[in-house]
Amino acid sequence: MEAVIMTGGKGMRMAPYTKVLPKGLLPVGEQPILSIIVKQLRHYGFTSITMACGYLSDLIQTYFGDGSAWGVSIRYHVEKQPLGTVGPLASLQRPSGPFLVMNCDVLTTLDFRQFMQFHTSGGSLLTIASQQKGVPIELGVLETENEYVTNFIEKPMRSAHVSMGIYMMNPDVVDFIPTEQFFDIPDLIHALLAADSSVRHFENDAFWLDIGRISDYTAANDQFEQWKTALLPGEAT
Repeated sequence: MEAVIMTGGKGMRMAPYTKVLPKGLLPVGEQPILSIIVKQLRHYGFTSITMACGYLSDLIQTYFGDGSAWGVSIRYHVEKQPLGTVGPLASLQRPSGPFLVMNCDVLTTLDFRQFMQFHTSGGSLLTIASQQKGVPIELGVLETENEYVTNFIEKPMRSAHVSMGIYMMNPDVVDFIPTEQFFDIPDLIHALLAADSSVRHFENDAFWLDIGRISDYTAANDQFEQWKTALLPGEAT
């Protein structure tokens, strides 16, 4: 099975750490985030991996080589200019079947094989891994009817399905992605919906951290030992 890891971003919110290393090589529990992801993919049967690189790509290529040390095959696609979270897919060799796409800064215990099975059981070109999360509103919220206030709620917590930055796609999804243009996952979702193509989501309660800020990176290192066995299934600890 095939997977694409998006590793091209500069990780500006993670500075100053990312002044020296690309975000995917930042260590969590004494090994790079990307190393954890590659080991997980191998465990769940994704042994053909493409890393879409950009910023400090030479460091990533030097670290992983051809992937043989991890028991996988790794290819690299180096962006000449930033193309967003799905833009690079238009320039890659089209996968032969459903494939996984994920960001390089996701720490999760999600069962990727189960996610693949869910995707292939449906008829959508795109399936998004999702979780139900509480979203705080740090303001007083008015409930109204016409010009009248019917209730006042101080700093309520709303609930919403949020994307985990992990996706299953069918090869035909590439037809919706322009070549050599910046294109993010929201652009792709909007394009699919505009074409009346169904988009599904796979709700789950796996451990998940999106390491996009320094506070998230600190939390990932603080919690790694607690979740190590689940994060590295099949690996002796």
